[in-house]
Amino acid sequence: MASSSPTLSSEQDKGLGWMEWFRGWFHLIHEVLFQRITARNLQNPLPLPPLNGVTCIVTGSTNGIGLEIARQLAESGACVTMAVRNLTAAHELIQNWQNHRSNTGRLNIDVMELNLLSLESVVRFSEAWNSLSKPLHLLINNAGIFSIGEPQRFSKDGYETHMQVNHLASALLSILLLPSLKRGAPCRIINVNSTMHLIGFVDTNDMNFISGKRKFTSSKAYSSSKVAQLMFSSILQKRLPVEAGISVVCVAPGSVRTNVARDLPRIVQVAYHLIPLFLFNAQEGSRSALYAATDPDIPKYCGKLKADEWPVCAYFSYHCRPMSPSKEAHNISTSQIVWEKTLNMIGLPSDVVEKLLEGKEIQCRL
Repeated sequence: MASSSPTLSSEQDKGLGWMEWFRGWFHLIHEVLFQRITARNLQNPLPLPPLNGVTCIVTGSTNGIGLEIARQLAESGACVTMAVRNLTAAHELIQNWQNHRSNTGRLNIDVMELNLLSLESVVRFSEAWNSLSKPLHLLINNAGIFSIGEPQRFSKDGYETHMQVNHLASALLSILLLPSLKRGAPCRIINVNSTMHLIGFVDTNDMNFISGKRKFTSSKAYSSSKVAQLMFSSILQKRLPVEAGISVVCVAPGSVRTNVARDLPRIVQVAYHLIPLFLFNAQEGSRSALYAATDPDIPKYCGKLKADEWPVCAYFSYHCRPMSPSKEAHNISTSQIVWEKTLNMIGLPSDVVEKLLEGKEIQCRL
């Protein structure tokens, strides 16, 4: 990782150079103020091709961006599984969508329970899905948390909640579903990332924020989890053989008006709701993920990493254009350490990708 200057602020925590930190914040502010102008040529909703026969899993799909992704994929003909904690809310949404379709046919959509705050739940979900012996064409890791201003919390697995939900659980899910993804090849893993990764870095000696060397804040934890997700995605794409036909893509949805504001202090909530003209709604925020899921040229971008033309996985911005992630995400040696430590944290062997693609069984040591 980049070395730091003694004059750096506490936000940089001796891990992110001040120039990168400044550029990251500049990019974030620019996104909020000008994303509508930059993305003005995109249609809303994003037109999708017919997706009959395409099988999808969308995590966190009972609200926000995930809800829009699941609905639009299903309305385009895909067979969608909503992987969610709240089964009742998911069934109510499906019933509402079906009721509004009139004579246009029923949506091919179902629900399975998945709680990313429990790695055991991820294992159960993966085992249940793989047992169906169905092909999986799209895995969209959308679910995430950003507990703005909240104190540090840990899951029952012992991991800081941002790191677990935003990175560890989705990493475990992606790996364990490789047998189904292989059956669906050519297929894609889409990770909903964030522009906030530009102000983050991963302390590979303290991914769980427990050493006390860094003062915990929710923004540090969130941005760190998104950098970790990017780094892990890059190594995963490298480890996947070309013949497996699996593309790994990260996307930035933009600054989206979601229920994240419920965690903000009252006075900040007021300011948050005073800038709706600048923020995307959930349908607009879903466009980059839907683009990455359906555009035929996506494997070409993923192939550039395989050919050593790019050091990082394919990354698409909120206006559906390829973009270069942060300088920190380009750190290949750190990415390799993040890969190894992530596998250790989620209880998987170092050769798990190779074993699963060869059809061998693995034991998850949770």
